[in-house]
Amino acid sequence: MPGPTGHEGSSRRSIEVAPLQSHGSLYGFMLIGRWPDDTVEWAKFLVLAVRMAAVPGLLGASTVFRVREELPEDPQPGAVGLVVAEGSFVGANALRPGQFAEANPPGLIVLHPPKSTLASVPDYEVASGCVFLPGLPHLGLDHRAAWVQADVDGTVTQLVSRGGVDPSGNADTAALALLLAA
Repeated sequence: MPGPTGHEGSSRRSIEVAPLQSHGSLYGFMLIGRWPDDTVEWAKFLVLAVRMAAVPGLLGASTVFRVREELPEDPQPGAVGLVVAEGSFVGANALRPGQFAEANPPGLIVLHPPKSTLASVPDYEVASGCVFLPGLPHLGLDHRAAWVQADVDGTVTQLVSRGGVDPSGNADTAALALLLAA
């Protein structure tokens, strides 16, 4: 990913993303180098994640992913953390009420495969996703979020990155905020 100014020649370490699979399905992502610093960098990560969700058969249903600072045993050199699948909103692998109550994650992401996405641009079969970075509004730290729609070839048909988000203003942010509050 480019540095904070959008230029490749930045002196900051880059962010590398390695997708993880388990039994042929998208299990998550390993972040290497450093964490995204802001909502724009998280949006860039989300573009890569949504492109993976657009790969036929890799993501069977809309899935919620948790941002984790813990690393697996024997991580790749330079790894800083994981974004791992936690479950879906409904079905056999549905999330449990209060699943995130013990330790609120620094972020939640939902990825929707093409069959679960209403494309913003007709004639494009796209996946979509949302990253929700919860804040502490009573302390002046706003909620932040980004939304992406993209196809498997990399065409981005929608990209929004925003601070000061009211979680109730969007179905994805409302659902993710509810999971954190439950």
